[in-house]
Amino acid sequence: MAALSTREKLAILADAAKYDASCASSGAKGRDSLKDRGIGSTEGMGICHSYAPDGRCISLLKILLTNFCIYDCAYCINRSSSNVRRARFRVDEVVRLTVEFYRRNYIEGLFLSSGVVRSPDETMAEIVEVARRLREEERFNGYIHLKTIPECAPELVEQAGRYADRLSINVELPTDEGVEKLAPEKKPRAIRKAMARLRATIEEKAEPTLRTKRAARFAPAGQSTQMIVGADAATDADILTTSARLYGSYRLKRVYYSAFSPIPDASRALPAMKPPLMREHRLYQADWLMRFYGFARDEIVAAAPGGMLDLAVDPKLAWALANRGGFPVDVNRAPRELLLRVPGLGTRVVDRIVEIRRIRRLRIDDLARLCASVAKVRPFVTADGWSPGALTDSDGLRARLKPKAEQLSLF
Repeated sequence: MAALSTREKLAILADAAKYDASCASSGAKGRDSLKDRGIGSTEGMGICHSYAPDGRCISLLKILLTNFCIYDCAYCINRSSSNVRRARFRVDEVVRLTVEFYRRNYIEGLFLSSGVVRSPDETMAEIVEVARRLREEERFNGYIHLKTIPECAPELVEQAGRYADRLSINVELPTDEGVEKLAPEKKPRAIRKAMARLRATIEEKAEPTLRTKRAARFAPAGQSTQMIVGADAATDADILTTSARLYGSYRLKRVYYSAFSPIPDASRALPAMKPPLMREHRLYQADWLMRFYGFARDEIVAAAPGGMLDLAVDPKLAWALANRGGFPVDVNRAPRELLLRVPGLGTRVVDRIVEIRRIRRLRIDDLARLCASVAKVRPFVTADGWSPGALTDSDGLRARLKPKAEQLSLF
């Protein structure tokens, strides 16, 4: 069989990488070479678009080093028993592609993952070598996110952290039972041990040394992980339980949720249908509530009958409808923590409300200018000249606030 060209490899390995959702680059510190440089916006093989907290679109070259793999995870298109077309990049090919794309302003960085060939250590060593050459030989100052392999030697992960902005270790599925059933060659305990070791190293490197009085550079954007949603019987409550534990135990920057997508020649242990994309979106919204809005996992789950988030309305609205006794709140007097629980008010809007009311009192018209959906806000607040009256307790409130066509956005 004829050797594949770099372009053919890129087509295969970029497509194989699309199933990994954990490629956002939020949390990375800016680099000197990027301060005055615009971000290219282009479409093409291997280029994905992620978003930073400030709304910037960040373009990444997102590829696998190889889609050959010694593991046979039932849900993975690249599993060893899969009949997909295989390819493998050389280290120098990934380095050259990254530099050429970056110089053309197509990308701002690299997201590199891989199937496991021969051994975790050998594969991880090649991933690290890509990052080393980019930093030390090519003087590449762009963003680098490396997917690490839990079973590899700790010293390889430590080397990876010196070159990467972010490292991630996938927990694969929400529950140990799910992993044992669908990916029996992977060990949940080993994954958690690797995540704990990475957390400890990140915290250790963040402390200034006695000699230099400076902290060592080590994965400044932290670590993240990904869970597949809908491949097993885990409920949304199970998923959020796992997420809350991961955030608390390992100080993760992000947990990513990837809706299961049926694959060719799939195992009978997998569902025949993929879950609705809205389920993945609701999980991201619930995750946002836990991370930025002060909600506990139990509060969100209490408004999710049967452990499943309501697909018709967002989880903050579902919580507010289930806890109407706490509303309406006065936008001119309520503390920030309470305003964050009002449907339709995001963190930026709440901060703006707090800022404005130091100077003057707000009316409902002011809220209409500040937020995108004042109709969702009205039943849950009072303001100068506005009281919802019986609207808050109205039996038909849910139906009125339920969007006809939900736009996929956060609150």
